[in-house]
Amino acid sequence: MQPRNSRLNSSALRGAVDLAAVKAAGEAAQKAEQARAERARQAAAADSAGAAPAQSAHQLVIDVTEDTFETEVVQRSTEVPVVIDFWAEWCGPCKQLSPILEDLAEEYAGRFVLAKIDVDANQLLSQQFGIQGIPAVMAVVAGQLVPLFQGAESAANIRKILDQLILVAEQRFGVAGGAAVPGEAEAAAPQRPEDPALSAAHDALDSGDLGGAIRAYQNVLIEQPGNTEAKLGLAQAELLKRIEGLDLQAVRAAAAADPKDVEAQLKAADLDLVGGHVEDAFGRLVTTVGRTAGEDRDAARLRLLELFEVIGVEDPRVVAARTALARVLF
Repeated sequence: MQPRNSRLNSSALRGAVDLAAVKAAGEAAQKAEQARAERARQAAAADSAGAAPAQSAHQLVIDVTEDTFETEVVQRSTEVPVVIDFWAEWCGPCKQLSPILEDLAEEYAGRFVLAKIDVDANQLLSQQFGIQGIPAVMAVVAGQLVPLFQGAESAANIRKILDQLILVAEQRFGVAGGAAVPGEAEAAAPQRPEDPALSAAHDALDSGDLGGAIRAYQNVLIEQPGNTEAKLGLAQAELLKRIEGLDLQAVRAAAAADPKDVEAQLKAADLDLVGGHVEDAFGRLVTTVGRTAGEDRDAARLRLLELFEVIGVEDPRVVAARTALARVLF
């Protein structure tokens, strides 16, 4: 299991899934609010002094290199979603897509920032992101990597993707873009006090008291059935509880030896997810649903839905897996 405060950085862009997303989301929301308040304060101070605001606060399209990635992408992503356009001068589809992305950055007026990375000039970043073809578009929100799409797309389709990204950034991480303007300091949102019951659940999960964390998250959901953070925390705690004491090699061997052993496939999928192999976990369960019936099929389907909650139902990998599940069910 990764540390609870793990973050994307320039030297580890493709790590395992962060099962600490509950606390990470809370920390990101707090940082985002602080950053917006500070940005508004600086803008108000600059206005009162008659000085021009810092250009970087309003720059919607930026060229990023390996040297500036940490500052311009990772750090900036705590304040605003950063959409990354991987391109090259020789790439014809890139020349079609890049102007669309740049126009949309202006249209969305600061709700996201577009970072352009030339893959030829920044080969290390390209390798770290696992770029196999361009154009490729990804995003970073609160230090977390979010794959978006590869290849050319229409402006209409990209708007739908961006709207979903912005919604996820706001709801799960408290990251909302928008350039500060003079006078915004007074209107800056105050920091949200954390629910004591939710905080206690997080603390139990942090300390490894998985049973206590499960009960605490369940108690929050009794009072607040729609609490997304508690749902995510409960799904994570239950997952970690299920894999306690499992032998990775033994589980994988059992799953490989008998693809029809549903219990072995469920355990293997849990371990796949914890190890960061999200698509493998989803694919294993979708396949299991497709080859089983009755109670076995229901068990595999329900486990897949539980793992969707761990990752977050808006994640593009979950959206793709839901489509694959629908195909085998219907």
